[in-house]
Amino acid sequence: MSAPTQSATPRTPATRRLRRLEPAAVAGVFSRELTVFTRYWVSTTFSSVVEPTIYLLAFGFGLGALLVTVDGLDYLDFIGTGIVATAVMFSSAFPGMFGTFIKRRFQRTYDAILAAPVDTEELVTAEALWLALRAGVYGTAPLLVAIAFGLEARPAMVVVPLIGALTGFGFAALGMFIAGVAKSIDNFNYVISAVLTPLFLVAGTFFPVDTLPGPAEQLAWLNPLYHCVELVRSASFGSSGWTDVGHVGALLVFAAVTWRLASWRLEKRLVD
Repeated sequence: MSAPTQSATPRTPATRRLRRLEPAAVAGVFSRELTVFTRYWVSTTFSSVVEPTIYLLAFGFGLGALLVTVDGLDYLDFIGTGIVATAVMFSSAFPGMFGTFIKRRFQRTYDAILAAPVDTEELVTAEALWLALRAGVYGTAPLLVAIAFGLEARPAMVVVPLIGALTGFGFAALGMFIAGVAKSIDNFNYVISAVLTPLFLVAGTFFPVDTLPGPAEQLAWLNPLYHCVELVRSASFGSSGWTDVGHVGALLVFAAVTWRLASWRLEKRLVD
């Protein structure tokens, strides 16, 4: 009698990713950041709001006593709209660098997250989106202070948080890329002094960029903060038409490039 035929055990198909960025994975990492943020939001909000506000008041009332108008604007209005970019950068690039480095090197948070069905691109995207949301909110603080001191509120100002969020995404991703490159947390001093500080000083925040020498003025177009400042002023004082489209395009390119760099570098650090 022939041996009974054994039926083959059906194989469970391997889980297949349907999209390059799974919304559920991105939402999971995002919700984790939101939950953790509820534990330290007071201190983070204090530093992110108070520091740029001090810049605004110090320069607005200090230099404002000597410079009545700049580019046809009251100096307090000029700097109040410009300092938004500084608030956005501080609240996105800094946590992007320090927070990412600490979670990667010391807390090993990313190792735990990547053990779930989350890949590096989704991790970077969710972290950058979270920091961009915070930056968009915090960036409105100097504008509200300027309004309290006389800046005319306009309906178009409702887009300022969106401008801040777009700019913040790029700087958050830049910070994450730097955190993936740095071998020590002390290396951030080079970036802060040689990159971030010059960016916000020559972004048109404190003085118009057209007062710079010719080549330096042209280089302002390579500065993401300059585009942020120009868009905020357009929302506050009137649109510049197609020029604003160029500013938005520049910020989109900046965000896309830094997101790609952060994803690539952290993939090398965390997976390879």
